[in-house]
Amino acid sequence: MPDLQSLHIFQSLNRSPNARLHACAELGDGVSAALWSNHHDAQDYQGPSHHTLSCYIGGGTGTFRRDQPGIKGGPDKLCVLPAEHQSAWVINGDIRLAHVYFSPEQFALGCVTLLDREPRALALQEATFLEDPSQARRFHQLIALNWHEPAERLLTSSLAHEMLSHTLLNQVGARDGLRLKGGLAAYQRRRLVEYIEQHLQDPISLGLLAGVCALSEYHFARMFRQSFGLPPHQYLLARRLARARSLLRGGALPLGEVALMCGFSSASHFNQRFRQATGATPGDYRQAFV
Repeated sequence: MPDLQSLHIFQSLNRSPNARLHACAELGDGVSAALWSNHHDAQDYQGPSHHTLSCYIGGGTGTFRRDQPGIKGGPDKLCVLPAEHQSAWVINGDIRLAHVYFSPEQFALGCVTLLDREPRALALQEATFLEDPSQARRFHQLIALNWHEPAERLLTSSLAHEMLSHTLLNQVGARDGLRLKGGLAAYQRRRLVEYIEQHLQDPISLGLLAGVCALSEYHFARMFRQSFGLPPHQYLLARRLARARSLLRGGALPLGEVALMCGFSSASHFNQRFRQATGATPGDYRQAFV
């Protein structure tokens, strides 16, 4: 995920004299969050490069979209704003809202690992003022935490991933009229996912993965990126870190052993990559779930 300041919706609110930023954090793994208040304002969003999940924490009964003036917001109402969408909003009165931003790459990763679908064939469906108590509860849990306290910030990351998974399962549909060209076939994607999950602890080269699909390294790398939305090495790192988080949450294995089980050559390399992705060390992460 790019720096928060480069995110269109974050930028738009941050420039407004009526909006106030109370907290923000980059949570790692292509996910960021922000907590805002606003009053008597207007906002236009034109084709952001990122996806946004929004929850009205308080107020919002005078907020509406310009193209839907008869439908108003309110506490615990949720909005799903896909990348590249366009929307214009009027905020009458006071509102307090939380945002979770996530990258197209993270969306693509979820499509493959959670839905077993070709990411290019799927689209995040726009929604305004949804009622979803379980998702709203996650937002309230999120804002109750201190995002800059290392142990709690790791919990915010876990909550954000739960929100993303919930959204993928409930707000994703097929793209209309799309004819896909290039990319890996469905059986190749499934074979790759299975191979990678079974060999996360092993050294995996581009040639090995290309061989699974009976392709040259050049064509495989290009087709993988078309299908998964990110290059093979980024996907592999994301899966290794996901395995590491699971092992750290669910057991007391030595950190060096966790590193080796997840394909990292040393505890120091594991520590470096884990800190880059989550903002804290593996030991801090484990402690957060004790």
